Amino acid sequence: MAAVTAARHASRLPDFLGVGPPRTATSWLDAILRGHAAMPRDIKEVDFFVKNYARGIEWYKSYFRDADPSLPAGEICPSYFGPPEARERVKLHLPNCKIICTIRDPVESLYSGYRLSLRNVWTRTDIESFAASQWSTAGRASALRAWREMFGPEQVLACIYDDLEADPQSYLNPICDFIGIKRIDLMGHELAARRVNTFRQLPKSQWLARKARKLRDRLMKREAYGMVDLLRRAGVWRFCFERGEELPPLSPAVEQRLRDRCKPDIEELERLLGRDLSRWKQPSAERVRSADIAAPA
Repeated sequence: MAAVTAARHASRLPDFLGVGPPRTATSWLDAILRGHAAMPRDIKEVDFFVKNYARGIEWYKSYFRDADPSLPAGEICPSYFGPPEARERVKLHLPNCKIICTIRDPVESLYSGYRLSLRNVWTRTDIESFAASQWSTAGRASALRAWREMFGPEQVLACIYDDLEADPQSYLNPICDFIGIKRIDLMGHELAARRVNTFRQLPKSQWLARKARKLRDRLMKREAYGMVDLLRRAGVWRFCFERGEELPPLSPAVEQRLRDRCKPDIEELERLLGRDLSRWKQPSAERVRSADIAAPA
């Protein structure tokens, strides 16, 4: 019996995946679920179905070897959302997997991704050039539809970032129900009103940030996650990637052009979800004015 139990643990694979897309509070969700679901050891994103597929399924299983058998196992990895090959590989290896798609205002998530790219010295271009390079993978509606078609609508849960901002508990409850765990009470939880993986500054030294990024990438490739976390807790990454100028705001003119470009995708999401997302079609300044008008005197 012990040998059977050990074999079952060694062959454990996720029961659910949070597939993103990026910059939609996936780090927050991973942090909240740890201890309540069996998440990958030592790391948030194993990124098996995109970046590490060549390592083989047994390598992926090793990240769930010590998973509590009484809990559903899962991974939160936003890079899975868009690529068709990721969906096909998930379907091949995890045909009954439950899929969580976290959807955010596409302009906000694009701009958040741009800020991250500046911080990590992945790009030096302007936001519109960066956005143009992302259009082929930025379509939320087409990817969400593809996940639903491949796994069935009952196996795919779409969560809206605005709901997290409005009421974290109401956002989290359906996710817990969907993956089959007891609802997590956020009352007094340190992450109830705090987002993970946020930042406000550019690197003080691009040279230092580039060196730090290469070091971090090498450590991640070697699976030296303990060292990566130690350097994080010691403040090394923030020292290397921040301390510079405040990240620039998105200008109203650029925001309007981006929203015009994203409008068809937003309207298709409205049809798919049966939900009014007209707020995502409005520039931030208009939202503030609308809120002021709606507020009681």
